Formats: sequence, C-alpha cells, structure tokens
Amino acid sequence: MTTVRTDRLLLRPVARDDLDALAEVFAVPEVWWFPMQRGLERSETEEFVARQEQHWAAHGYGLWAVVEEERVLGFAGLSVPYFLPEVLPATEVGWRLHPDGWGRGLATEAATAALRWGFDDLGIRRVISITMPDNEASSAVMGRLGMELSLRTTHPARGVDLAVYAIESTTYGEQSARS
Repeated sequence: MTTVRTDRLLLRPVARDDLDALAEVFAVPEVWWFPMQRGLERSETEEFVARQEQHWAAHGYGLWAVVEEERVLGFAGLSVPYFLPEVLPATEVGWRLHPDGWGRGLATEAATAALRWGFDDLGIRRVISITMPDNEASSAVMGRLGMELSLRTTHPARGVDLAVYAIESTTYGEQSARS
C-alpha cells in the first residue's frame, strides 16, 4: 500500500489504528453535512474504516488518512463510487477534512497527490469527483483540480441532487506540463 508525502501532509492508507481519530473528526456535523446533514456515529466510522481496508485489498488503491503534524484531519484519495452505479466503472477522487483543515488548500493538496498517483502510477485514464451542487467548497476544489462538470444526477438511495465532475489523464498531463 502506498504512502505519499506532500509539502504539508502525510497521506497513508486508512487503517484500523485510525478509528479513534477518524471517529472524532467524523462526529463533527460539518464534516459529513453533505449529504448526511449530521456527524457520524462511532459505529458508522468503524464501518467506514472496514470498507477502506477492504477497498485497498481489492483494488490496490483507496483512501488515505490525511495527517498534518501527527494529527489525522480526515481522508483523501481514490475509490470506486459503488453508491452511484450509473457512473461505473469509475474511480473517484474524494476528501473530507476536519474544519480546522478548511480554507488552507489542504484538500486541493491531498487530491492533487491522489490524481498524480492515479494517473502517473496506476495508469487510470479518467477520474471523477461527486458532490452535491450546493457544496460550493468541494466544487471549488474540483475546479482547482482542473475537473469539469460532466453529469447532474440524483443519489439513488438518498434522493439528493449530485454533480459529477471529471478529468481525463490527458487533460491532467497537459495542465501539469503548463505548471
């Protein structure tokens, strides 16, 4: 399993040892406001961690714990968005951080590392990101990543509107060459 360092972050696969830290982060209602409108219970965080361990084992990639100065702030990375069958097969880049990490470019930094790894090392050709249209902060990160709106749809289980953004490896490569 891959661990990545960025300028400010350590990104390492989510593991059972992260349960306490993630349970604390995920209990904050703002972290899961979109789409849950509430924080998660510890049992929900336990299920999340178990799913991440299974995802890494099945796919060879997954979500990383985002660590800044020894503190787990949340997660970022790549996953298969099984909850939205109409976009499959697909790889999604996603993130959720404690509000202490908001507004400092950490989500963009972590997601950029995930895209680079997915395109350059894993050979993924297209990556999507899914948000609710009124989640302006996540939509802004998607824009900074060079992603463009590709689909508007509805969450099959929750019935809420979703916006699916996408970026192709060729577009990402062209952007990287210009930076």
